[in-house]
Amino acid sequence: MKLTGRARLLVFFAVPVALMSIVRLWSGEDALTSSDTIGASLRLSVPILLAGMAGLWAERCGVLNIGIEGMMIFGTWFGGWGAWQFGPWVGLMFAVVGGMLGGLIHAVATVRFNVDQIISGVVLNLLAFFGVRYMSDLAFVGQPGGGVSQSPPQTSAIPRFDIPVLSGGEVFGWKSPNILLNLEERGWFFVSDLAGILHGLTHNLSWGTVIGVAAVPATFWILWRTRIGLRLRSSGESPVAAETLGVNVIRLRYLGLLVSGGLAGYAGGILSIVASSYYRQGQTAGRGYIGLATMIFGNWRPVGVLGGASLFGYAEGVKLVANDAISTLFLFVALAAVLLVVAAVVNRNTTRGIVTAFVAVIAAYTYLAIDDVPESLTQSLPYFATLVVLATASQRLRPPAMAGIPYRRGESH
Repeated sequence: MKLTGRARLLVFFAVPVALMSIVRLWSGEDALTSSDTIGASLRLSVPILLAGMAGLWAERCGVLNIGIEGMMIFGTWFGGWGAWQFGPWVGLMFAVVGGMLGGLIHAVATVRFNVDQIISGVVLNLLAFFGVRYMSDLAFVGQPGGGVSQSPPQTSAIPRFDIPVLSGGEVFGWKSPNILLNLEERGWFFVSDLAGILHGLTHNLSWGTVIGVAAVPATFWILWRTRIGLRLRSSGESPVAAETLGVNVIRLRYLGLLVSGGLAGYAGGILSIVASSYYRQGQTAGRGYIGLATMIFGNWRPVGVLGGASLFGYAEGVKLVANDAISTLFLFVALAAVLLVVAAVVNRNTTRGIVTAFVAVIAAYTYLAIDDVPESLTQSLPYFATLVVLATASQRLRPPAMAGIPYRRGESH
């Protein structure tokens, strides 16, 4: 029996949680699904998610955006400066504007002058890296707490909150119970793990994080449920056909890159305002490139990008909160690979079955043979996880047909 879309989504969520619960009970590593780990994973996922969404908007309108890293750097700098001068909310607005400035530069170069899109993105990254250092020398040097590599700290922070009843929030001064934390502490199979995940997603939330996550449903609704979204996607699939129907492809590509830059800038603002209290050089740490990887993993779809960003964020969260539990993740990989082998046998996919069986054997051996994972390997865990997922998902990917191909109005291609 073929599952519906919602049923398939439910299975894809429930099965990993059940496997993680088995691993937790077997190993005694409660931190694998604790609310602390999930909360850290959420905070670490959001900048990656927004970078992936920035790439999605750009490539859906037909333009490769290698410059997401540079747009994020602009976002961190302008966000840090704005938060220092005017407060965190204004700082986030400045971060968006800074990212849109990078998006406009990329749009003028690639859409107006047809500069090679990869070259334009690389140049934008270099411009952002060296440009913000020059601006820091002008704006931050000599200020209390500031310097050529960082801004003075912001004087206030964006408020945080808990969801009432679920996570112990307040309702008109009444302190509500914390149902999810109570269930998490029971240690039950599946139920406590699910409660820990939900508690981590509803406890100590920043409004800046909530707005960032809201970009996923907003992007889906705009691009797949509105007329302008259909036109924008058509400019990435077949700009010549769109032009014959009266669609202004050039204008839509400018729009797509401005939105892309704004999302990347907001991701940078999250790093300098929400995750930290000041701008610091190197704050993006390559997250723009990881965002591109999650966009590819997500098959240029918002929900897929969310899944890829969550995977990367969880790997980072485990490394940050429960570094000792990293070795148990190999057991999870082994169990998941065994299930995939069974699925491959049922579907008579011999190649996939052999590959996943090999992965299961290697993961099981690693779990049994290694007690402490070296720190040098734990640092690379998130990047390795992203690489593995991209390698396994590559056969089902479908990018926009004309992404990266220059377009000139009135010409056939």
